Amino acid sequence: MIREFELKNYGPIIKAKGSELGNINLVLGENSTGKTFLLKALYSAIRSHEEANKGNSNQDYSEVLSDKLYWTFQVEKIGELVTKGEGNRLNAAISLQDNSSLAFGFGKDTTKKVTPNLNNLSKRDSNSVFLPPKEVLSLMDVIYKSSMVDKIFGFDATYSDLVAALKIPTQKGRNHSAFADSRKRLENVFSGKVEFDGKTNSWIYKKGNTKFSIMSAAEGVKKIAILDTLLGNRFLDKDSIVFIDEPESALHPTAIIELLEIITVLAQAGIQFFMATHSYYVIKKLVLVAKENNMSIPTFMATPEGVWSQSCLLKDGLPDNEIINESIRLFEAEFEGSFK
Repeated sequence: MIREFELKNYGPIIKAKGSELGNINLVLGENSTGKTFLLKALYSAIRSHEEANKGNSNQDYSEVLSDKLYWTFQVEKIGELVTKGEGNRLNAAISLQDNSSLAFGFGKDTTKKVTPNLNNLSKRDSNSVFLPPKEVLSLMDVIYKSSMVDKIFGFDATYSDLVAALKIPTQKGRNHSAFADSRKRLENVFSGKVEFDGKTNSWIYKKGNTKFSIMSAAEGVKKIAILDTLLGNRFLDKDSIVFIDEPESALHPTAIIELLEIITVLAQAGIQFFMATHSYYVIKKLVLVAKENNMSIPTFMATPEGVWSQSCLLKDGLPDNEIINESIRLFEAEFEGSFK
C-alpha cells in the first residue's frame, strides 16, 4: 500500500500531504477543489511504476511517467502542470509500506521528460486502476480508437488504462474467497450479470435467461459491472490500489451502501482504496464502516487556497465539512417545517 505522499504546486494543489494511510482513504470537497486531480496525481505515479519494464516493455520509469503525465492531464507540455506563480516548481513524493520511496519534480519549462530525484520503490506485480464517475463499457471502442489508434486528446490515460484492463478475458478457476463473494454481491446489486460475448464481440447484460445489449443497461449497472469484471479477470488482486472518483455517481442510495460494503470487504482482504466524493451517503456510510470495523479511514479536505490536509479519521465521527453541514441544515429545515 501507499503509506504516505506529499505534493506541492501540482496544478490546483498548492500542497497535499498524507501519512499513515489506511486501506480506505477518503477525499472530500466541493466541485473544482481538485479532488479528481489529487487522485490522478497519485494514480499516475504508482501506475507508472507498475508499468515500467513490465512484460515486453523496455521503457524505464522516467519514460513511462512522462507519458502517463502527458496523457493523463493532456497538456501540451508537462510544465503546464506546475501551479502558476513566479519560481514555482512541482514536487511529488510517495512512500510504500516497506519504506521504499519515489520523488520527482520539475519546473514550468519542462516539455515531456521527467527524471525522478529518487526511485527505490520495491517491485509491484499488482495493478492499480482508476475508476471514473462514468461507465466505460459502452464507450470502449471509441476510447480505444481515440487514445490508442488516433492518439488524440479526449479520453485521458485513466480511461485508456481501464479499457486495456477490461479487455483481459475472465479467468477460470478458484478466485480469492473475498473476491468471489464480492462478485456475487455486485451481481445481486443489479439482479443480473454483465459479460463480454465473444461471438458478437460486444458486452451484454444478462438477466435470468434473457440477454440485452449493454446500451440498454442503466449506467449504474454498467459502472458496478466494471469492478466485477476487474475482479473476475484477476486484474485486481489483494495488493492492488483502486482510485474511485465519485463512487456515488449514477447509483441510487441503496446501491451506494451495498457498493461501499463490498469495498469494505475488499479493503479487509488487502486492496487499498482512495475515493473522492461529495456525497453525504458515502461519508455517513463510511463513518459507520469505520466504527463497526475499527478502521481509521483517513480523510482529506482542502482549504479554498488549495491546501489539502489530513483532517480527521472517520472512526472518530463525521468530519466538519460543508457536505455534512448542508445535509444537517436541510434536515433541520424539514424538522422545523413539520411543526408549523
